[in-house]
Amino acid sequence: MSDSKKRLIVVGDRVLIQPEEGEERTRVGLYLPQTAVDTQPVQGGTVMATGPGNAVQAPTELDEEPWKIPPPEVRYVPLQARVGDYAIFFRRAAVEITFEGDRYLVVPQAAILTLVREEDEQAPRQGEDPLEF
Repeated sequence: MSDSKKRLIVVGDRVLIQPEEGEERTRVGLYLPQTAVDTQPVQGGTVMATGPGNAVQAPTELDEEPWKIPPPEVRYVPLQARVGDYAIFFRRAAVEITFEGDRYLVVPQAAILTLVREEDEQAPRQGEDPLEF
């Protein structure tokens, strides 16, 4: 058997998140075990990979005969989440998977409530209006 390394490819508008592990501390200083944290409606974690986005088909040219039209090139609407972001998402929408011994959650972009991103030199993408605290 070969020792080739496997790659995990995220498809569509899904995001691969490595959830926070361990205990969580409440505002009054109590530590909650992981079983109590898993029952909360929202959860956070680090974005490890993203899918290409939602596929959008280019408009068809109507000047040509239908049989002469070449197959359309697939284009994608990119996701807002980027690798390295910290995402807060609805726990119920997440699907838990284990890949090569590590626990991940696959979350649709629509279930992500907020993203925390380290400030970089790049300007925000169109449509993004980041708030600074």
